[in-house]
Amino acid sequence: MIAKDLQSGVERLGELIASAKTIVPFTGAGISTECGIPDFRSPGGIWTKQRPIPYDEFVSSQEARNESWKRRFAMEETWAAARPGRGHRALASLYRAGKVPGVITQNIDNLHQSSGIDATDVIELHGNTTYARCIGCAKRYEIDWVREKFNNGGGLAPSCPACDDPIKTATISFGEAMPEVPMQRATELAQDCDLMLAIGSSLVVWPAAGFPLLAKRSGAKLAIINIQPTDQDDLADLVIRFDIGETLGPFVGN
Repeated sequence: MIAKDLQSGVERLGELIASAKTIVPFTGAGISTECGIPDFRSPGGIWTKQRPIPYDEFVSSQEARNESWKRRFAMEETWAAARPGRGHRALASLYRAGKVPGVITQNIDNLHQSSGIDATDVIELHGNTTYARCIGCAKRYEIDWVREKFNNGGGLAPSCPACDDPIKTATISFGEAMPEVPMQRATELAQDCDLMLAIGSSLVVWPAAGFPLLAKRSGAKLAIINIQPTDQDDLADLVIRFDIGETLGPFVGN
């Protein structure tokens, strides 16, 4: 069912939420655009303006690492200023009500955690850009530390003092292996829910896009909230192609 208007879509969504015992949101970039974070993939998005740096290139090239960190620091004010939007807050309300055991997200912005969902219940398939890790020993580094080393080093991306391997934002790049534990947890959540909410995702990035399909095939209802059509719309029980904040705003609790 494709909602013909926002009101009927919100009403049907409310019915699905009310009747569901276990709801698992699956979120993509669209839920964060009202927070000032630009989309990567959509027309006019970041990747239409600059080529993403693959993982093997980051590992093998100091120049690529320098450019990667230069881009990250150029976005620092955007990441730092972002606050949870209506979509994040609505999901946090459902979480507090005991309906949402965890959120599966493709996003790297930390906004689900900021909305009040415990970090252990935010399943980050593509990592998190608000801190960094050594790709060798996995030691954590804060962004401020990396920036200081970068600036003091004349624009050279620093290596790990402990093992001398490159330091990278704690995100998953193209060509990098998906994180095993989050993938397993996401699989379990998708198989055990009775309603999955796919919100703000183009559903074209695999293997992440397989989780709504898995939930549907495991017997769950599937609602897709995305301003643009997706390849999974035909499988969904409800499709809402309206603004995410306006759609989920009515579900923001106290």
